[in-house]
Amino acid sequence: MANFRTNKELWIRWVERIRWINSNDFSFPEAEQDKTQRIARAKKEYAFFVETYFPHLASKKCGTFQLDAADYLLKHDHTKALFEWARGHAKSTHLSLLIPLWLKIQTPAKLSVMVLVSKSENMAVRLLSDLQAELQYNGPFIKDFGNQVKTGSWTEGEFHTSDGCLFVALGRGQSPRGLKDRGKRPDYIVIDDIDDDELIRNPRRVSDVLEWALTALAGTMAMGRGRFVMVGNRIGKNSVLSRFAELPGIYHTIVNALNKKGLPSWSENYSADEIKKMRDFIGERRFQKEYMNNPINEGAVFQRKHILYGKMLDLKFYKSLICYTDPSFKNSTTADYKATVLVGKTATGEFHVLKAFVDQTSVTTMVSWHYLIMDYIAGRVPTLYYMEANFMQDLLLDEFKTVGNIVGHQIPIRGDQRSKPDKFARIEAMSPLFERALVWLNEKEKESPGMMALVDQLLMFEKGSKSHDDAPDALEGAVWLLSKRSRGADAPYRLGIRESRKY
Repeated sequence: MANFRTNKELWIRWVERIRWINSNDFSFPEAEQDKTQRIARAKKEYAFFVETYFPHLASKKCGTFQLDAADYLLKHDHTKALFEWARGHAKSTHLSLLIPLWLKIQTPAKLSVMVLVSKSENMAVRLLSDLQAELQYNGPFIKDFGNQVKTGSWTEGEFHTSDGCLFVALGRGQSPRGLKDRGKRPDYIVIDDIDDDELIRNPRRVSDVLEWALTALAGTMAMGRGRFVMVGNRIGKNSVLSRFAELPGIYHTIVNALNKKGLPSWSENYSADEIKKMRDFIGERRFQKEYMNNPINEGAVFQRKHILYGKMLDLKFYKSLICYTDPSFKNSTTADYKATVLVGKTATGEFHVLKAFVDQTSVTTMVSWHYLIMDYIAGRVPTLYYMEANFMQDLLLDEFKTVGNIVGHQIPIRGDQRSKPDKFARIEAMSPLFERALVWLNEKEKESPGMMALVDQLLMFEKGSKSHDDAPDALEGAVWLLSKRSRGADAPYRLGIRESRKY
C-alpha cells in the first residue's frame, strides 16, 4: 500500500475537508437526558441521524430512495446488493459514508471491518479520507459517540477506530487476500463506481474485474456473511455493474433522475426545470447515459459522419414538400416525443430536412408547429400534411380545429394509411440514404432544439434500445411518402383510344 501523504492533491483535499467540517457551527443541548434521547433517535431514524450530525453533507433532505437503502441495509445483515443510482444522487455519500457510520453506531454494532473499493487506489483512498475526516473531526458525532480514530491513517490505506472497527481502501484488482482484523473478516464491502469509460470498451477486462470482485474480494468475507454492496450508474451496456446486475439473488434498485411518471426522483434536491435544462444542454444520449442508467452506443445505425448539413434550395425548386407528424398524447417527460418534420425532395433525388420540431410537449404546441411551417412556406409551393393514421382521432382533430378557428385557417392534415412494417426495419432502411449523402439537414437550423433532437435520436437509434425514436419515425414517414410520390410521378403512362370490340 502506497503512502499517500506524499500525494499533494490528496493531502490538500484532506486539509480542505477538515477546514470545511470545522467551519460548521454546531450546538447541542448539554443536558444528559437530551443527549440520551438524541442518540436513541439517531440510531432509529436515518434521516434524523443525517440531519443531526452531517448537515454539511446533507444540505437537502434525504430522498425516499436513500432512506429505503439505509433501512434495507440495516435490516439485512447478509446481502448482495446493487444500488444503481443516477449521477448527482449522493451514491457515495450515503452508501460509502453515512450508511456505514449509521450501522456502526447501532447496538450492537452492525459493522466491524469495512472495505472501500473504487476504480483506482487513489479513488478508494479519497473515499477513505472522507470517512476518516468525519470520524476524526466531526464535533457533534464525536460528542455523542466518543473519540473515533485510534491507529492508522487514510494515508496508509487503512485505520482503526477506538471501538475496534477497521476501515480499508482498495483499488480495482488490488489483492485483498488474507484481509481480516484479529479474526474478524470484512462485513461491509462497498464497490463504489468501479467502471470507467476505458474499462467498458474492453469486454475481457470487464470479465476479469468481475471475476476478481466475486472471488478474491468476496472471498474475504466469511462465506458471504455481511453486506456486499455495489453502487454506481450504468455507463455502458457491457460493464462490471451491468454484469453484476445479472447475478442471481441480487437486491437491485434503480434510481434515475426522472421516475416512471417523469418527475424528479430526488424532488427534495432537483426541480423538473433544472433537469430539463441539463438534458437540453448535454443532449439526449448523454442524459440517458449519465442520468437515466440507459447507455446508448452512438452511431449503431446512423453514424455522425453521415449526418450532413447544407444550404437548402429555394422552396419553388422542390418537386414535393411533405410535413409529417409522429404525435403522442402524453405530456410527461417520460412520454414519447412529439415530432414534426418538413422534408423536400430535389430533382436530383436528395431529401432536404428543412424544419424539425421535436419535444415532449402538449398537443396544442404540436399543432402550433404546423402553423409555423405553413408561415415558413408562405404558399410558395403546395405542401401535404400527414400524420400516422392511427392517431387521427377525434381528440387530435378537435385540437387542430380549435387552433385553426383561433388562427383563422385550418391545417389540411390527412392520415398516413399505409400498413407499416416493423418500426426498426423501416427506420434502419433509411441509413443507406444517409451513407450515400442523399439526406441533408438545413444548416440554418443546425442549432435549433428540434433539429438537434432529431440528430440525437438518429445517433441513439439501435435495435432493442429504450431511447426515443419518434423523430426518426417522422422522418421515415416523410421520406417514404416523398419516394412514393416520385415513383408515381415518374411512372410511364399512355393515352389512346380504346379499341372497340365486335361481338
